[in-house]
Amino acid sequence: MISARWLLLPVVFLLALLLASVALRAQEGDEAARHIRLPPGFVIGIFAEGLEGSPRMMSFGPEGDLYLTLLYSGQVVRLPDRDHDGRADRVEVVAEGLELPHGLEWHQGWLYVALSDRVVRFAHPGPDGRFRTKETVIPDLPGPSGHFTRTLHFGPDGKLYLSVGSETNFGPERDPRRAAILRFNPDGSVPWDNPFAHSPDPRRRLLWAEGLKNSVDFTWTPRGELWATHNGTDHLGDDLPPEEVVVHVQPGGHHGWPYCYTPGLGLNLKGERSDVPDPRTSGFDCRKAVPALFTAPAHSAPLGLALAGQSNFPPEYRKDLYVAYHGSLGVSDPAKYRDCKIERIVLEHGLPVRAEPFASGWRAPGQMCREAWGRPVGLIFGPDGALYVSDDKGGRVYRIRYRGGR
Repeated sequence: MISARWLLLPVVFLLALLLASVALRAQEGDEAARHIRLPPGFVIGIFAEGLEGSPRMMSFGPEGDLYLTLLYSGQVVRLPDRDHDGRADRVEVVAEGLELPHGLEWHQGWLYVALSDRVVRFAHPGPDGRFRTKETVIPDLPGPSGHFTRTLHFGPDGKLYLSVGSETNFGPERDPRRAAILRFNPDGSVPWDNPFAHSPDPRRRLLWAEGLKNSVDFTWTPRGELWATHNGTDHLGDDLPPEEVVVHVQPGGHHGWPYCYTPGLGLNLKGERSDVPDPRTSGFDCRKAVPALFTAPAHSAPLGLALAGQSNFPPEYRKDLYVAYHGSLGVSDPAKYRDCKIERIVLEHGLPVRAEPFASGWRAPGQMCREAWGRPVGLIFGPDGALYVSDDKGGRVYRIRYRGGR
């Protein structure tokens, strides 16, 4: 005689399939799916919402959970998805009381977090996810005036790289550590092989590259090249200077700001030019500045970027770079308002050659991005191969995947 337990197994199995199908349809039919346009075959869903305090940068922990900074809430939160339904199960505060936390990344069992004036690291989470150990690694970054977000990543060499934005929107910096990317050992000390490690000014010893007004994010290519986004000079009108979307950051190099910019739109391998009508920026030879690899219209505000090599995207999408545009406020003509969107920067032979739309629809026509439904900021590919997108206007994290992928 067959046990009733065995008779119930097919019913349980069919019920599980039904619930999974309902969850999938719900994810693919939520508010994000109704707003955002994607290429054929891609789907978007809201991974987490109701996130107060400006969601910014993200990092996946060793256990596979997504960690996120909430800039104005002073918090780091964890967003676990233990049932793998494409939505976070809950929001867990794992660190709080922080001064404008922005960039974060796991390295050798520590979660490093860049604050406006220092870098701290956390370890030994308790059962509730809250960290029991906190250390200050870099105690004295330039303070939170001007561009106050700090982004950090660990490079292929195991060193800690940190971007620090400018104090002003125009003019030379008082502190050489600003408008720059700095490089440290993981314990915060100065690597012996930094380009200016022997400078008489101890602040310059930290420099990896300078002349970068506000590089909100950066990454390394498979060839080991450091690429960064860059937000350039304001107050030159609606069309100048072109936004430097992809900058190949050179060790010891000067990348132009505030003296020069890379002219033209799109693919650029040209030298920089000086068109900045201000006596404070005179006396610099722009032929010595490193030009951008790829540009876009002025005030587009490229922020987060991510290479898709570890994604579940189709092969033709997997070799490319994805950039989140915040849509700047520095445009007066409504016909030229910049969109808040994600673009695919197509790469050929390791260089950007053109940009294609990837995700758009956060902003209505004629609307400024500060009034839009959302504004993408950070991008990261997860262990599941999906692209995760933070939105500091809508208080959300989205998950974009290829429907035919895993």
